[in-house]
Amino acid sequence: MLALVIAGCIPETQLQPRPDARSLAGDPSAAVAEAQGVRLVADGASWKGHPSNLERRLTPVELRVENHSGRRLNIRYTFFDLLGESRFQYAALSPLRMDEANDARPSCVASYRPGYWRLGVSWGYQSAWRPSAPWRRAWWPSPFYDPFYDPYYGPPPYVRCEEPLPTQDMLDRALPEGTLENGGTISGFLYFQGVGERERQVVLQARLVDATTDEPFGQLTIPFQVHR
Repeated sequence: MLALVIAGCIPETQLQPRPDARSLAGDPSAAVAEAQGVRLVADGASWKGHPSNLERRLTPVELRVENHSGRRLNIRYTFFDLLGESRFQYAALSPLRMDEANDARPSCVASYRPGYWRLGVSWGYQSAWRPSAPWRRAWWPSPFYDPFYDPYYGPPPYVRCEEPLPTQDMLDRALPEGTLENGGTISGFLYFQGVGERERQVVLQARLVDATTDEPFGQLTIPFQVHR
């Protein structure tokens, strides 16, 4: 069942590096973290694809992972999350399973034309009894009401529905899952559950997992402010 929302009530949300984050030189919207030979670059304000209003529904973050750890690195969406001030963890959603997330489901926006009463005079061809001319037909003015301007009897609301996610653009730009060999680099977008108006700050967390042994060997964190 589609959710009905009021236009403009959902803010467009972007992440900006917190002052204590290590910003990327030449790109103030991106931040960097390094540990165990793995370098992570994250940008929470770089989405320019389709749909253009994606940041109203999800929180897209562009990542670049550079592996110089001497190990094969396991890349899985479940190894990434956003930790909010509320201590709630916002998961990175698999693009192929987004229909299971409420924030990714289509929503509809309803808008109504403001209504008001309009008074006027119309001319109608009427029959009337006149002593001087019985059953004489004449044109008589009469007041009328235009129902198009009635707030209760107006046209139906205009409804616009969002398209379902993911779009093809989102699939094409998604961070691929798999194994990142030592010396390799991988990049793409992660689509997190929308932080919306619930958080003022979040921390991007990335667990480092050895692809050969499945053992964790470190964690990367980048603090962000939530901008609306």
